[in-house]
Amino acid sequence: MDTLLEIPARTDAEELTCDVLVIGGGTAGTMAALTAAEHGADVLLLEKAHVRHSGALAMGMDGVNNAVIPGRAEPDDYVAEITRANDGIVDQSTVRQTATRGFAMVRRLESYGVKFEKDEHGEYAVRQVHRSGSYVLPMPEGKDVKKVLYRQLRRREMRERIRIENRVMPVRVLTVAGRAVGAVGFNTRTGAFVTVRAGAVILATGACGRLGLPASGYLYGTYENPTNAGDGYAMAYHAGAELTGIECFQINPLIKDYNGPACAYVANPFGGYQVNRHGERFVDSDYWSGQMMAEFAAEVASDRGPVYLKLSHLPEESISALESILHSTERPTRGTFHAGRGHDYRTHDVEMHISEIGLCGGHSASGVRVDDHARTTVPRLYAAGDLACVPHNYMIGAFVFGELAGADAARYTPYEGPLPAGQLEEAHELIYRPLRNPEGPPQPQVEYKLRRFVNDYVAPPKTGARLSLALEAFERMRADISEMGARTPHELMRCAEVTFIRDCAEMAARASLARTESRWGLYHDRLDHPHRDDASWFHHLDLRKSPSGAMEFTARPVAPYLVPVQGYTPVGGPSRPLGQVHPDQVATAGAREAAPVTTRLEPAAVTARPGTDAGTPATPRLLELLALTEEQPELVALAPYLDDAQAAVRRTAIAVLTETAPAGTGAALAAALTDTDASVRAAAAASLRELAETLAPDPLLRDRLVAALSGTDPVVRAAVLDILRGLRAGDEDLFAVLLSDPDSGVRGAAVRALVSVDATAAVARAAAAEPSREVRVTIAKALAATGPAADQDVLLPALAALAGDPDALVRAAAYEALGAAGCPGPLAARAEVALSDPAWQVRAGAATALGAADPGVAVPALAKAVADPNADVRKAAVLALTRHRASEDARAALATATADSDADVRAFAGRAL
Repeated sequence: MDTLLEIPARTDAEELTCDVLVIGGGTAGTMAALTAAEHGADVLLLEKAHVRHSGALAMGMDGVNNAVIPGRAEPDDYVAEITRANDGIVDQSTVRQTATRGFAMVRRLESYGVKFEKDEHGEYAVRQVHRSGSYVLPMPEGKDVKKVLYRQLRRREMRERIRIENRVMPVRVLTVAGRAVGAVGFNTRTGAFVTVRAGAVILATGACGRLGLPASGYLYGTYENPTNAGDGYAMAYHAGAELTGIECFQINPLIKDYNGPACAYVANPFGGYQVNRHGERFVDSDYWSGQMMAEFAAEVASDRGPVYLKLSHLPEESISALESILHSTERPTRGTFHAGRGHDYRTHDVEMHISEIGLCGGHSASGVRVDDHARTTVPRLYAAGDLACVPHNYMIGAFVFGELAGADAARYTPYEGPLPAGQLEEAHELIYRPLRNPEGPPQPQVEYKLRRFVNDYVAPPKTGARLSLALEAFERMRADISEMGARTPHELMRCAEVTFIRDCAEMAARASLARTESRWGLYHDRLDHPHRDDASWFHHLDLRKSPSGAMEFTARPVAPYLVPVQGYTPVGGPSRPLGQVHPDQVATAGAREAAPVTTRLEPAAVTARPGTDAGTPATPRLLELLALTEEQPELVALAPYLDDAQAAVRRTAIAVLTETAPAGTGAALAAALTDTDASVRAAAAASLRELAETLAPDPLLRDRLVAALSGTDPVVRAAVLDILRGLRAGDEDLFAVLLSDPDSGVRGAAVRALVSVDATAAVARAAAAEPSREVRVTIAKALAATGPAADQDVLLPALAALAGDPDALVRAAAYEALGAAGCPGPLAARAEVALSDPAWQVRAGAATALGAADPGVAVPALAKAVADPNADVRKAAVLALTRHRASEDARAALATATADSDADVRAFAGRAL
């Protein structure tokens, strides 16, 4: 067993200093480091593995997907292509950087020794893969790209400027006064604590490829590089940077049962193509996009599936060329995989399937928000490569934005002030916490559980209910993650990665919940919002970590295009704050007569929906309100907002009122129960429930609550009954009227309210005419709660009638109530018979009733019930026998139960004896 690593003291940190800190030694990171050094900066490059073979580029690259070569393609055509592929949600200024600077980058790479395919005349052999535009430039010898770049890093003039620290994993970017000043991490071989002070920080950590769980179940069998666990996404988020498009997932076609792409980009120029099992081409979408993946997924799921990459029709020379590329550069194990199945491209087409979900700017559109110089929204913090949201950026785009980031960041010199102690302490805790619990759950088990939740609840097609369950699961996972155990630095690295994955999973779920439309085909397919909604959602969806630590969202209008694209006309304008996104209230299974009313987004509504305010955004008023919260305003200051024309403002005013609770809050909230907007009424009802215990009896409050009982909203009526009951501000006459309410939830609340004033007769009378099973169950339980002082001549006949109810759950509740109210002779006989009822719930209720019956009748019957096949019935029988344990026969039956197979039955029997 490995020797347990000692936790280093925070004060023993190894401190490094540089002008430019580059985190990640892959595609974008190496180019950023080289460029910053060329501009005169002292650069520190941190890589959690080894730069020589790290990142997605480590195994090479078989081609460039977005080469805009003069004479073969125009930058504006490429920008338009990417805009259409991304359903118009694009910052064209960033995409245009790749389009206009890509050719120069190809030439730069070529000067380093990277080889691109050329024709007999020495011209770049650009291929057309899609129906429009020729952008694919093959790299038959692309397996050595990373070696070429590493060679450049180790040139003498670069070594003088670039310090490489391999096996150092940052976990947080450090910020002071809102700007990046360095990072904190640890050595993945020694476990040493490492801090860095820098003038600027460039994040280049790649995609979040380890988000969904592959169909194989292997944690590291992902489509994307599995070492890319979302490190940079999490670090950017916790540093306060905005991320965008996180609801737009990366989903790719891949080889069935193999974690490699089918490589249509490579095969299509040679004549390969995708077909269904009938040999039919089926993809209508032009660019490789979410829409294409939606078509792909539909075909796989149809009776026309499976789907194949067709190669068997190709001539020998084409197949040989494909094998040389696909079995070396793309995946060295690919040939072995096919050979193991006895498959050959000459005789077998390649079955395709769909990858797990991930986050990736380079292949879809989810990442850290950057401008056209790779700057994030945090000063002196940059992002480049698959981490940055530059849609469909691919390898050339990663190089371009690494170059842009390096050039811009080179202007800064190291931060000289003290590093933020609080941030260092938090990072230290995140890194070394697993060492304090070495025998805790191992990282692979916790990570598998986390990513299984991602598959179950977050992967498309999405629904609000599943996404809400995902958020509940990810919140619970905090405890599992905090209990993970580790003994070595390598295990610490893996544990830290799980925290990044959890952060990314929550971002993905919340962002998907916020965007109430479907867009990007399979990437964001909401079954509960199946249509694209350009009127409300032609926006980027940005998220950030608020100063309070909450995840907040903003809808940012798409900026006017540099290149016009037919069908899309962005107009820009101010952003729309959405606040936090809360999960829906997911009900338990079963029918509901009234659906729950929820308010998902705070402080403002996401979109203007039918029946709500659709006028001018209420942003200034909302900002005023939020500012008032810090001032502990009196009711008079909030009154204008409570009466505002916009429902979003009124709803937010209720939230502020609830938080600050000045004098008069109860009456003000009660007045809002009659608001014209359902979400405002629901917010007021929820606030009154929250504050009920603190509200003083107030005639005005009671009058307004009573007035709300005559409203049309059943949610309000039920809430008012509960509040009046809690305040002891109602009476039988007031409550009994609601027993005839058309809504079953209101009638149930009325029953509970009547019990609070000991109105047994009114509750008993209600049982005979009540049509709802749920309310009849409530009545039975309520009658049991009336206590021994209740009129037995009223109570027992009502329970006797309910014990003969056609519904098993009502009968069960009635018998259980008899256990509290008393079970005289005739009812005890009925309970004895009920011990043979087909429904176990009724048998359990009958056993409970016999606990209050005469021992002479009860004990023999209960002694038989301790052998019931249902454990819950046996448990009820044991508890009932406990009430008769003075009887020898009862004690004998209890002694028998101490050997029961059910732990609860054994425990209760043992305690009774």
